[in-house]
Amino acid sequence: MRMKSTRLPKKALLEIEGRSTIEHLIDRAKAAKLPDVVVVCTSTHPDDAILVDVAHRNGVEGFRGNPEDKLDRYLQAAKKYKLDLVVNIDGDDILCDPELVDRTIEHFKKTSADCIIWRGYPVGAVPIGVKVKALEKVMELKEERDTEVWGGYFIDSGLFHVEYLDAEKELTHPEFRMTLDYQEDLEFFRAVFKKLYKPGKIMSMKEIVKLLVQHPEIAKISQAVQEAYEAKLDKHAKPKMKKSGARA
Repeated sequence: MRMKSTRLPKKALLEIEGRSTIEHLIDRAKAAKLPDVVVVCTSTHPDDAILVDVAHRNGVEGFRGNPEDKLDRYLQAAKKYKLDLVVNIDGDDILCDPELVDRTIEHFKKTSADCIIWRGYPVGAVPIGVKVKALEKVMELKEERDTEVWGGYFIDSGLFHVEYLDAEKELTHPEFRMTLDYQEDLEFFRAVFKKLYKPGKIMSMKEIVKLLVQHPEIAKISQAVQEAYEAKLDKHAKPKMKKSGARA
C-alpha cells in the first residue's frame, strides 16, 4: 500500500463512514483468526510514513521497504517477521474476506503450495497466499524492478506449485468489482458501507454479495471502470523471467 496514486490521490486516507479506507482494511485483516501478524507493508517514500502511523494507531505492524519493487517489500517484511507464508491483501481491496485469509493459511498447512489463488469471487474479495521460499525464488529470477502487478511470476512461469480454490456457488460473482482504483470505486464502496456498515462489525462476504444481487444499481457503479482496470493489468500480463532456474 502506498500513497502514490494518480487516478485517486491519497486513496488510503479517503473516508468512508467516518474511517479511512486503510482503517477499514485493517479492521478486516484483524478479523482473521490465524495470521501470526498483520503488517501494513508500504514504501520508504516520505509520503508513505503516515500509513505506518495509521497502522500503529490501529494495533498492527507497519513495514517500509523498496519504493518500486512490491515483491521485495513483501520479502523483506517476511524476513523481519520470520514468516514462511505471506497472505497478501492488496491495499485497494478494502472488503477482502478475512475468512478467506484463514482458509488460505489452512490450505497452505495441508499442501505447502507455493501460491494459493482463489477463483470466482468478486474482484477485490480475495487474498493471495505466497510461500516465502517461492517468493525468494522469484526475486532471484525476475528481471523487472517494478512489480506492481506480480501474480504472473507465480502463475505463468511454470516454476511453482500453484493451488486454485473456487468460490461457493452463492458467492461466485466475478462480475462484481470491489477494488479501489477510480472515483467510481469510491462511490461504490460508500454505497455498500452506507447500507451495511456498523462500527465494530465485520460485514460478511455473504452479506455483501446478497446486497449487490438485490441492488444491481450499486454493483453497476463500479462495473463501468472494470474494462480500464483489466487493460492496465494486461500491460503487465507477461512478467520477464531469466531462462535459468528449476521448479521451486
